[in-house]
Amino acid sequence: MNDRPPIDALKAIAHPVRFKLLEALKTGERNVGEIEEATGISQPALSQQLAVLRNAGLVETRKEAKLVYYSHDGAALSVIAAVLAGLAGRDLAKREGTVERDALAGRTRRTPTPGVANFARLD
Repeated sequence: MNDRPPIDALKAIAHPVRFKLLEALKTGERNVGEIEEATGISQPALSQQLAVLRNAGLVETRKEAKLVYYSHDGAALSVIAAVLAGLAGRDLAKREGTVERDALAGRTRRTPTPGVANFARLD
């Protein structure tokens, strides 16, 4: 992956079949037959979608005799996770007076800024 936004990788992950393939690979390396059995995706579609993931840099391959083994590229997925965390404002939440999203309650929560008048919100 490079310094550009990981648009191709995000597009690849956003497809339901490719997301399912990445989920199947989270437990470790698998060959095409094992992936087909685990996901129920037919061989032609499976090969096509694995090629998209490979081109996006999200999976790695290893060939052993006639079998090709696939595994997810943990480093590439970590970069994407970091980019998404940045978009979610994780690094902004460390600053004082920022707005955070309370994921469990689905509400917006404000952290008070020291030295500034803070008012209670009545619902």
